[in-house]
Amino acid sequence: MTIKELKPEVVWKNFYELTRIPRPSKREEKVIKYLYEYGQKLGLETIKDEVGNIIIRKPATPGMENRKGVILQGHMDMVTQKNASSNHDFDNDPIETWIDGDWVRAKETTLGADNGIGVAMGLAVLESKDLKHGPVEVLVTVDEETGLTGAAALKGGLLNGDILLNLDSEDEGEFCIGCAGGLDMTASAEYVPADKPEGYECWSLALKGLQGGHSGTDIILYRGNSNVLGARIVYALMTEAGVKLLDFEGGNLRNAIPRESFATLYVPADGVEKAREVFERVAGEIKSEYADTDPDVNFTFEPYKAAEGECCCGDECKYVPDADALRFIRAVLACPTGVERMSPTVPGLCETSNNLAMVKIEGGRFVASSLMRSSIDTAKEALAKRIESVFSLAGISVEFTGGYSGWAPRSGSEIVGVVTSVYKEMYGKDPKVLAIHAGLECGILAGTYPHWDMVSFGPTLVAPHSPDERVSISSVASTWDFLKKVLENIPEKI
Repeated sequence: MTIKELKPEVVWKNFYELTRIPRPSKREEKVIKYLYEYGQKLGLETIKDEVGNIIIRKPATPGMENRKGVILQGHMDMVTQKNASSNHDFDNDPIETWIDGDWVRAKETTLGADNGIGVAMGLAVLESKDLKHGPVEVLVTVDEETGLTGAAALKGGLLNGDILLNLDSEDEGEFCIGCAGGLDMTASAEYVPADKPEGYECWSLALKGLQGGHSGTDIILYRGNSNVLGARIVYALMTEAGVKLLDFEGGNLRNAIPRESFATLYVPADGVEKAREVFERVAGEIKSEYADTDPDVNFTFEPYKAAEGECCCGDECKYVPDADALRFIRAVLACPTGVERMSPTVPGLCETSNNLAMVKIEGGRFVASSLMRSSIDTAKEALAKRIESVFSLAGISVEFTGGYSGWAPRSGSEIVGVVTSVYKEMYGKDPKVLAIHAGLECGILAGTYPHWDMVSFGPTLVAPHSPDERVSISSVASTWDFLKKVLENIPEKI
């Protein structure tokens, strides 16, 4: 069985088609074209705005014309993460899916159910002929995963609805009514590479097996950050075994907890055993510390395996001068990373955090990037000043970009009342109504359309932003039934 045959077919068919279309963030040209043509083929009013956001309008079904207009919203781009063993090309290859019991997964890559399954539900509403609903608009934004820029660029006056149903949440039975704001940081510096000293061997260090995950929703799980842990080993090797650093790289997405890091090192020929001892000790310490939250973390430290005639450091045998390497590595170790503060008012909710997402030291340049999140803007700004101070003390310049505020819950929300009562009627229990430590587009969209009454929900999705991403088949079916019932119960216009 393929996912096209799963129930409800109208949803899974659309999701299957999205898996066939490459749609990395900032490179969504193919899926923009597909969505635009999709709306036109249905004979519906279809709009593509200046940045590629797609809006498709469907009139109310007979007898429902007096209901408030609803916007079904999701984002078309996906996080592109893969295992080191995968040769998948996200710009050209379709996502290969497989069914594992109640789960749909991808083969060694992210699945793109975040947010492809939400978009598929919106498209299913557009093409279904047996639903009851008032006026519906489907809004599919670009570039949510790398800065929410599609939502930020959306202009006022393009949409007519009063209620926004964001379909980008990841736990069935939970309704999100608020989210954290964010701020990106980039730290950078230059150095002059030094010539390889005599009496050193080239070695490779690799850290793999961490779970990673979403830097917002998974940050409270205290999983390992490969940049920090990799830097910890490098620091020990440099300060205790006289090792020199050629290069370091870890992470590749601002909103994913980094899972792997790699370094190339010069080890003194007469100090190999000492370096091995240091490596084994620190690697063992890390494995012990993360036995509960990241039990599969693993490390390798071995002589560099170069192709015939190839040098481990490229055309020239260069390394990072010790003073520069130490200031970079120390800055990485000192940078606040992970949970900064838990919410004092909402049990179990992270208030403020930082994800040191990407670090690269190579070719005369150091670059580190992080994403801060907080439901309190002033707390986010205070954390930014601390991070800036750390890097500045190391002689590294810092730039902040892409800041956005959170989405504050609305007291007495009419749509929250609707979804809560429908859920209780369908399932005989109360749903969980909460705010999340992640950036939803609702926060930005509310700035452009402040009158919108908003709520976010979706089927159960596990491990987004990682190759372990999977979506529950039964949850997709029940969420689809729930969405149809909500559309039937949208309030009338006043």
